[in-house]
Amino acid sequence: MNGTLCIKCKGKGLCGRPRCPILEKFKSLQSIVPAISGDSVFGASPPAIFVGSYGYPRVSAGPLIPPLAKESEASLFEDPSAWANMQIEDIISMRSRMVRANTNFRVKDARSKENPLLVKAQELALSRKPVDTEAWFFKAPKQELKFDAVLTPMGPSGLVKNFELAENPNVPKKVDYLVYDTDALAKDAVLELYKGDIPAEHITRLFSIGLLGKERKIVPTRWSITAVDDMAGKELAGRIKDFPWISEIQLFSGTHFGNHFEVLVLPRAYAFELMEIWLPKAVWSGESSWIGEDSEGYDGKKGYSSLAGGYYASRLPVLEYLTEIKRQASVFVLREITPDYWAPLGVWVVREGMRKALQNPPKKFDSLESAVSDLTGRINTPKSEWVQQAKMLSDFRFQTTLDFFFKK
Repeated sequence: MNGTLCIKCKGKGLCGRPRCPILEKFKSLQSIVPAISGDSVFGASPPAIFVGSYGYPRVSAGPLIPPLAKESEASLFEDPSAWANMQIEDIISMRSRMVRANTNFRVKDARSKENPLLVKAQELALSRKPVDTEAWFFKAPKQELKFDAVLTPMGPSGLVKNFELAENPNVPKKVDYLVYDTDALAKDAVLELYKGDIPAEHITRLFSIGLLGKERKIVPTRWSITAVDDMAGKELAGRIKDFPWISEIQLFSGTHFGNHFEVLVLPRAYAFELMEIWLPKAVWSGESSWIGEDSEGYDGKKGYSSLAGGYYASRLPVLEYLTEIKRQASVFVLREITPDYWAPLGVWVVREGMRKALQNPPKKFDSLESAVSDLTGRINTPKSEWVQQAKMLSDFRFQTTLDFFFKK
């Protein structure tokens, strides 16, 4: 296998094989998937909705239901912020209980009221609390685990005949207002929800099942996750440009599920750079390491990132932090993925790992050299192998501006 292609692909099929050989090795974990003996399941959906991308513009979509889950425990199934103290195998085991109740829809059906299953899926997506849900399948759901670089692992799936919500969803006022505002653009609705402290997971399922915007469409979940991270990030980037520069060099560090983060915050105008280092035997890298880089300047990102969803998921917590302290800065992020990250859990690992790192007390430095020397001591990869690709560090060191003297 070509390790470089595998890291770029992450299971999307760029190699041309009918099945991803890396994902296939997780077949050995199928034994943890609970067997569904009958053709129906009942449980409290967290709530959760999944929309697939295969066959687009005709996609499969529907609720995720953990059988027999009680309302008191169900929210944990869809709350990455609560998984920090769990092990990778614990998360896989928990998420393997999420049964996908699939129905086929056309993406342009979002506004249609003719399909009662779509109407009920949209009703479920509105809720902020678990909803008791029962689904009936044409045959018992297939026992399988679904892994992905962007999506959180999921369990059995089946084509559903019908499903019912056994209780009324609990809908936040802000959600209710924006879902029924058919004049608002999807981007504006997403940003309004984000500013209204609606969790990203909630916004993603609303956007994905076609409940936001003027020209509404059903959007595959994987695309929705990245779109929400990107839109929220652009909104915050626009805000922080009115803030003064941070006054000193800061360095944050943290590790999350085998992903190590170094976050270097520099006193300059807003810019962002992410460097990913995949060590040998990490989930996608095979026997060799791989280094990738992408960045944006003051005017923002041009085009789609070569580092895909991980770029936007790492940028958002940085912008949240700068917004909170009311400062702007240039931020360099180094993410080193170790062999401890042995199974793909989804892009939330990056987002939550960055938030965790930025909650730790920062170290402060008088010079860039001393900060880089400090972070190098926590990175397995020799500095000589990655520092030449770090554009921001070179710019900061060699391109001192007049603004730097006035804003110190």
